[in-house]
Amino acid sequence: MRIGEIAALVGLTTRAIRHYHHVGLIPEPERRSNGYRAYSVRDAVLLARVRRLTELGLRLDEVRDALADDAGRELAEILDELDADLARQEAAIRERRCRLSALLAEPPDATGPVSPALAALLAQAPRTDSPSAAQDREYLTLLDATSTGSQEMLALLGTLVADPAVVELYERLDALAEAPADDPRIAPLAADLMAAVPEELFAAIPEDGVVVTGFKEALLAEYAPAQAEVVGRLMEAFVERGRG
Repeated sequence: MRIGEIAALVGLTTRAIRHYHHVGLIPEPERRSNGYRAYSVRDAVLLARVRRLTELGLRLDEVRDALADDAGRELAEILDELDADLARQEAAIRERRCRLSALLAEPPDATGPVSPALAALLAQAPRTDSPSAAQDREYLTLLDATSTGSQEMLALLGTLVADPAVVELYERLDALAEAPADDPRIAPLAADLMAAVPEELFAAIPEDGVVVTGFKEALLAEYAPAQAEVVGRLMEAFVERGRG
């Protein structure tokens, strides 16, 4: 059989067969005097086995190991590993579908896809058009995506976020958008914001703090001067309480 004939027989392309020869997966048959390779039934059986193994998801190096083991022990081990990997993929897909289902059940949100914990937290928040509240939602989304301990912290924030009085605090922060950095409203607002934080949240702060190097400066740059002063004081007091 020529290469085109054996390719059609076993359901492979001639390009794939030539690649298997090139990488040493299967031996290249001798060429006849006319220059064409002459494939045997044994070659067809080998190529059919290669096709079955690659369709299962084995890499070519794993196929090579399986073909080299006449007793089939190596193949059994490879297939066990493949089965375990597929099981992990199935579990991951189920989890992703659960998260997708939760997102589809919620109205579209500018923050984009979030974890179930953050979705539940945002669902508790009172409706408000406050720009400061919108900023906080964005920062919570960042925390949700980047912090390994975010789920515990988000759960502890539930009481705070659900409190209607929080809207008034946001509005007070919005009112400082045009104020100077020495506005007398800064200190009382920072104190009130700190007092609103649940005590349990401090215990959840990692020992190395909650602020990555450079993040504090980047965060404060998002606010007007008086607002940045409030948020900066809040962050400093928050870290100090966490250390205590």
